[in-house]
Amino acid sequence: MATTRVRTKAPPPEALAEVRERILATASELFYRQGVRAVGVDLVVEKAGVAKTSLYRYFGTKDDLIAAFLQREDADFWGGWDRVAQANADAPLAELEAHLRWIAERVARPNYRGCPQLNVAAEFPDADHPARRVATAHKQELRRRLNRIAERLGVERPDELAGQLALLINGAFVSSQTLSAKEALPLLRHAALALIEAARKARRV
Repeated sequence: MATTRVRTKAPPPEALAEVRERILATASELFYRQGVRAVGVDLVVEKAGVAKTSLYRYFGTKDDLIAAFLQREDADFWGGWDRVAQANADAPLAELEAHLRWIAERVARPNYRGCPQLNVAAEFPDADHPARRVATAHKQELRRRLNRIAERLGVERPDELAGQLALLINGAFVSSQTLSAKEALPLLRHAALALIEAARKARRV
């Protein structure tokens, strides 16, 4: 007697996307709050309410999941940056000050634990680690965007000013635990203006 094979219907694409996003959102929260080395995949699947096979279906390894976490953070950060840039397309100084304002608000949040890219880079010294490559690319992009603003400001050595501003911003990320909510913006703004003025004086010499 022939057996009848029952075909199971594959889940719709939106359901698959929902499972992937739930895993990634759960992992992102845990990684950011506790550190990526401290969080295992067993904890991620438990909190996400999925099977471990589902995690490995969407993310081949834990390293891939960490990289996806940083890519998610990357997209969120540049989304905020782009909104500010578009609103100040014709005014580079106003654009920079607006960026510093929302970055200051970011580091002043009660649950802020520093820049996720810097945090992960500190946990993984291997430059070839997938997540470390994402973190490095993020910081290179920050420098590139700041260099573009510096060029529009008309300073003599825009790359040097961009490097100084990147150091200032990354310093704020690292120092977020010791900054009060009210001092982040004035510190960033006054330091940035001093760097710009010094760069402009160098051009006049």
